[in-house]
Amino acid sequence: MAYQAAIQRSDPTVLLFLVDQSGSMADRMAGSERTKAQFVADVLNRTLVNLVTRCTKSDGVRDYFEIGVIGYGGTGAANGFRGNLATSLLQPISQIEANPLRVEDRNRKLDDGAGGFIEQSVKFPVWFEPKADGGTPMCAGITMAAEALAGWCDAHSQSYPPTVLHVTDGESTDGDPGALAETLRQFHTSDGHVLLLNLHVSAQCGQPVQFPASDSALPDQYAKLLFRMSSQLPEHLVRMAQEKSIQASLESRGFMFNAEAGEIVNFFDIGTRASQLR
Repeated sequence: MAYQAAIQRSDPTVLLFLVDQSGSMADRMAGSERTKAQFVADVLNRTLVNLVTRCTKSDGVRDYFEIGVIGYGGTGAANGFRGNLATSLLQPISQIEANPLRVEDRNRKLDDGAGGFIEQSVKFPVWFEPKADGGTPMCAGITMAAEALAGWCDAHSQSYPPTVLHVTDGESTDGDPGALAETLRQFHTSDGHVLLLNLHVSAQCGQPVQFPASDSALPDQYAKLLFRMSSQLPEHLVRMAQEKSIQASLESRGFMFNAEAGEIVNFFDIGTRASQLR
C-alpha cells in the first residue's frame, strides 16, 4: 500500500505550505479580532514549532522534513520565508529551527485549577508573517509548487511523497487552477503521489464541510472545484481525522470548506502527520 514509507534522515519528506495572501485575507475571522491572514500565519508558525519538536532527539534536530512556504497575492507567487531561509524554497527542518525571523513574547491562558485562568508568557518563534494584498494568482502558486516538487520526487524516489497544504479564501484570478492541480498531484515517489490538501477559510459564521467524500453538500462551483483539486485522504490521515471526531472515510478528499478557527488548526495538524518518523 502507498503512503507507508518510513520518514528518516536518509529518506525525508516535504511539507509545502501554499498560502493565499490576496487582499481579502485582510478580512477578520468569524468571531475574532484577528484577520484571516494573521490567524493563518499564527497557526502555520505554531505548526512549525510542533514539527521542530517532533524532530528533536537527543542528538539534535533530525532532518525528517524539508519545509517550504509559497505565498501568492498581488501579481504572483514567491518564497514565503525571509532572511536566511529565503535562499531556497525547500529548507531542512534543522535550518527552520535555527533561523526564525524573530522570537516574540506572547501570553497564553492556562487553567488555574479553580475554575479560572491565569496568563503565562511564552516564547513564540515567527518564521512566516501575515500579508494581504491584491488579487489571487492561485495558478502561479500551484505552478511554483509543481516546479519545486517535480525535481524533488525524482531525487527522492523512495521517500514518503510530498504533502502540499493549500489555504485560500477566494477564487483564482489568473486562470483555472484545476488542470495545474491535476499535474501537481501526478508527481510521485515509489510510495505514492503528491498529496494536495485544500482549505477554504471563512470570514462568516457557517457550517464547515470537513473532508467530504462527495461534492453534494458544497454550495457552489468554486467549492466543487477545490474539492476536485484535492487528493483522496490516505488511511492514516483518515484515522487522524476520526480521532478528532471528524466523520472521514477512505473516500474522503483532503478538503475543508468554510473553515473557521478550529478547522484551520485541525487541517494543519492532520495534514502534517506524514507516516512514521525513524
